[in-house]
Amino acid sequence: MDLNKRLILLVISDIISALLALSAAVLYRFRKVPSVDDIQNFGTTRIVGFVLIVVFFSYLVEIYRNHRELLNEDIAVKIGFSLGVSCVVFSFISYSAQSDLFGGGVLVCAVLVFGTLQFLCHAVYRLFVKFQGFARRVLILGVGPVASHMGEIIPVTDENYVLSGYVNCSNEASHVPEATVLENAGGLYETVKREKADKIVVSLSERRGVFPLQEVMACKLDGIEVIDAPSFYEQVTGKLFLEGINPSWIIFSDGFKVTALRRIVKRALDVLLAIFGIILTLPLFPFIALAIRLDSSGPIFYRQQRVGEKEKNFNLYKFRTMRADAENGTGAVWAKEKDARVTRVGEFFRKSRIDELPQFFNILRGDMSLVGPRPERPEFVEKLKEIIPYYSERHFVKPGVTGWAQVRYPYGASIEDAMEKLRYDLYYIKNISLSFDLMIILETIKVVLFRRGAR
Repeated sequence: MDLNKRLILLVISDIISALLALSAAVLYRFRKVPSVDDIQNFGTTRIVGFVLIVVFFSYLVEIYRNHRELLNEDIAVKIGFSLGVSCVVFSFISYSAQSDLFGGGVLVCAVLVFGTLQFLCHAVYRLFVKFQGFARRVLILGVGPVASHMGEIIPVTDENYVLSGYVNCSNEASHVPEATVLENAGGLYETVKREKADKIVVSLSERRGVFPLQEVMACKLDGIEVIDAPSFYEQVTGKLFLEGINPSWIIFSDGFKVTALRRIVKRALDVLLAIFGIILTLPLFPFIALAIRLDSSGPIFYRQQRVGEKEKNFNLYKFRTMRADAENGTGAVWAKEKDARVTRVGEFFRKSRIDELPQFFNILRGDMSLVGPRPERPEFVEKLKEIIPYYSERHFVKPGVTGWAQVRYPYGASIEDAMEKLRYDLYYIKNISLSFDLMIILETIKVVLFRRGAR
């Protein structure tokens, strides 16, 4: 189960739990099984609102991630905190509407029942991902550096995988512990059956002349899942294995479908959300401008050339967060941790992403999208294209104010960071969808609230 499927499964379980909790609360109120009329009288808006609020705050406290590492006590604390915040929101809405939206103890009952059901569902899921008996056994075909890397990522993922071992079917130099290499005297098919493997990850450094085609096909026809190393890496990490892909993998893989219709729909949503964002934040602009002016001399806004879609340059607008002479004598350089060029107000703006509010106007101009790869400076792009393979491919979509790389990886300030962020950017382009954009927007809200990742 990949990252998105796991998230969807847990969210659906919580939606069902919320609906059951409300049903139990209505049962408590009416002392009978609620009829269709009872539900209609209760109000569809209240039902939808309750579900959205409790699931949204569950998402914000990251209850849907890292179940392999969470203890039941951690899950209980996260649930308690999210439900406490949800109750505050419900109280605020009731106060604003001057009406008890639920009444009769229904809200308290619904929250308590939902919290119990949510804890049980997530505890059971955690048991599933940690219980060895339910684990899917992975056999890695190969013993080279690629195979070694695939074996190393299995224990640290949230997936319920265990390593069966490695099979050496070529003369490549071994990079894996000798004790994990399986005896393959009877052939691959017999080894797979003996190890009761559920999945074969093909991780050969060189396939020509050594790939056991007939035996792998026999495994496939017998119901064993066969997957190559880059696809397996993508499934369990949410990024692409740049070292293991080639142009043919990109061409024939399931993804990278940025269709004309998808671009039109994405553009329409970008415009609507940008207008909404400007209306919502424009009243703050005078106060932001005043803070910048009082903190340091120089312009309020900062304009900088960035590389956009199809590698066309555009002017990106931000609130100034550095000294006006920040790059005098140095030229374009990456920002770094505790950068001396950043002003006191600028440090706060960067952490809270306030400096990026003017980019709503870039979205309206068509330079950017709300979600996409981070736009880089031309000076960096030319250098990175020479060093990092497939770097140009990130420019086949519009850059974004936020993106998968921005919410999954800290601010990049080196070539190594740029390569790591490219893994996420290409994963986003490969799996681009409106639901993925929504998930990234929700992740961005968490990043902003907890002020993570900026420099």
